[in-house]
Amino acid sequence: MSSSSTPPSSASSSAPRGDESAPLSLCAREPQVPAERLVAEMVPPPRFDQVRFSTYIPDPNQPSQAEAVTVLEGFATGLGGASATGAGKRRWFARKPAATPAGPRGVYLDGGYGVGKTHLLASLWHATPAAPEHKAFGTFVELTNLVGALGFQETVRTLSGHRLLCIDEFELDDPGDTVLVSSLLAKLVEAGVALAATSNTLPGKLGEGRFAAADFLREIQGLSAHFRPLRIDGEDYRHRGLPAAPEPYSEEQVTRAAYATPGASLDGFGQLLDHLSRVHPSRYGALTDDLRAVCLTGVRPVPDQSTALRLVVLADRLYDREVPVLTSGVPFDRLFSEEMLNGGYRKKYFRAISRLTALARDGKGLVGPGAA
Repeated sequence: MSSSSTPPSSASSSAPRGDESAPLSLCAREPQVPAERLVAEMVPPPRFDQVRFSTYIPDPNQPSQAEAVTVLEGFATGLGGASATGAGKRRWFARKPAATPAGPRGVYLDGGYGVGKTHLLASLWHATPAAPEHKAFGTFVELTNLVGALGFQETVRTLSGHRLLCIDEFELDDPGDTVLVSSLLAKLVEAGVALAATSNTLPGKLGEGRFAAADFLREIQGLSAHFRPLRIDGEDYRHRGLPAAPEPYSEEQVTRAAYATPGASLDGFGQLLDHLSRVHPSRYGALTDDLRAVCLTGVRPVPDQSTALRLVVLADRLYDREVPVLTSGVPFDRLFSEEMLNGGYRKKYFRAISRLTALARDGKGLVGPGAA
């Protein structure tokens, strides 16, 4: 993997002179990620390293939150039976694990935005008494990317030795991917793997901003008997009056910040979008390895849906890794067209805007005081 490069030509005229070393470049990186790493990295992202059931603070006005913690703690305890066979080994003659006290071999966390579903899902992963290599955590997109990288049968073989598979943001806006993952989960259930999931809203189901449990169970085709829905009521804990995202900075400010920040990358936005089209989304995490910040010049609306969806994946990986972002050009709320924001993938685009906005707030500190 290349670790550094001359910054993009669009920013070179603003490059500082002197002792500052050139920043890194995402466009110079072409990571080759072995299959073992893809599976080994299926753990809760860094921002959820330390979450536990004990750090989830239920809203006293929402009894379903405390109830969900109790049920999930019991579910995790029920997964502490005889150890699973080694990851990747076939289990044709292995005794299937007994059902947990909750009954089904899966739980589905059903709730609106910001009620702590991912916190609880990661807490379940941490609480399950199994070695890290025998439990997996990833988003729906990461799971489909894994199948794309390994193939269906190899993914089944690799995950069949796991005790638990947690799937965050189960997406149902692509029928083909829904069928693919439903088929994968059916194979894993046969192998004795326990499941836990949260999900996103289907297109058109705007209401509470959630995807109702009954609809989720219908969409996963034949797996509904394996899931116990846990409703988690409450308001979005992120609605705390946070300041608006800072306006984009000038190209010179972004470039100077990239040069002044060890471990920062500096790329032209257009060049980065072109580069993402040549890198498989399963490698976007590796693309951001060891980055302290991402600096982009010339941010503009994305030209088409394929490009937009790749950007969504990169935004997720940067958010998971808490990498600050500093940009020049248009603000993040103008990245996606009105047609995109009203279409079938609207949830993904709004999530990307929200996450990039949060990272932009984090990136504000990279620019010297008084430089707004």
